[in-house]
Amino acid sequence: MIQLENVTQHYGVRPVLRKIDLTIDAGSLVAIIGPNGMGKSTLLGVMAGTLSPQHGTVTIDGLIRKSSVESELEIRRSTVYLPDKPWLPKSRTGREYLIGVGRLYDIPDAELLDHIERLLKVFELEKEGDWPIRSYSAGQQKKIALSSALVTRARTYLLDEPFSGGLDPSGILALKHILRHLVDRDKATVVMTTPVPELLEEIADSIVVLRQGEIIAHDSPAGLRRVIQCSGPLDEVIARLIHPRTLENLADYFEERT
Repeated sequence: MIQLENVTQHYGVRPVLRKIDLTIDAGSLVAIIGPNGMGKSTLLGVMAGTLSPQHGTVTIDGLIRKSSVESELEIRRSTVYLPDKPWLPKSRTGREYLIGVGRLYDIPDAELLDHIERLLKVFELEKEGDWPIRSYSAGQQKKIALSSALVTRARTYLLDEPFSGGLDPSGILALKHILRHLVDRDKATVVMTTPVPELLEEIADSIVVLRQGEIIAHDSPAGLRRVIQCSGPLDEVIARLIHPRTLENLADYFEERT
């Protein structure tokens, strides 16, 4: 379980998160969605411990982040955070990088090497796995970064826009199935951000909707539809929550052109 209580985060005088209370059940896939600049990545960074909120606490599996060295180390052993633009060791090969990350998480070598082979295969990097990462395309770098998170076999995955960054259709398909597999079979907890809702209908158990640094909704896709009494596509549901005047503005736009 991940629990945020009264979390407030600001940069200078500009508040980004405002008194966030949020509970994420263990063994679920939760997506954080909202317009750009509304606090999605900040919220994930606070959960990951890369940002320390000015107020409030973050608790993961009963341990409060930054409360003690021992608690923080225990959280880090079971949690992996992948930012939108992660640092990658460009002079190392993809395989070398994955081995290094897996060993940080104390994965036994036999299990680690087998998992790496399967990750390289599913992301179509079998040949490129032995090339320096600097020779990878943007999409291939995204795939090796995702593989570095998946190779940890963590209990909690915090993924900032995992479906962006040039991921091709086969990579998107693979990642969708892998994330659901982690939740359904391994009972892992996955929290991810995204600026667009198209993929969430298939994979998300619940969706957190952010607007102006506040949570305005947290429910399943079906629950969000009931809240605003809209049976349309999920992107329309989210738009009605975040920008309720969007459809009116579109109607005005088309009326002016006719």
